[in-house]
Amino acid sequence: MKLSWFQKGKTRLSVRPVTWQGWSVLLTFVFLIVYNFFRINATPHSTSDTFTAFVPQSLFLILLYFLTANNLTGD
Repeated sequence: MKLSWFQKGKTRLSVRPVTWQGWSVLLTFVFLIVYNFFRINATPHSTSDTFTAFVPQSLFLILLYFLTANNLTGD
């Protein structure tokens, strides 16, 4: 039996959590994005420095989330 923590949405890339495990993955992802921003922004520097540090790390977290969610989606 395949795990179904997420369900496919109306578009090809969208998924939504359907179990508490899926919701915990989503909330962990949101926490990591917010924490990452505050961690990077904690040291005084320019806005462009914050942006150039935050964007690549956030894109990596987004990719990791979508790979995880798509692997745990029931067909």
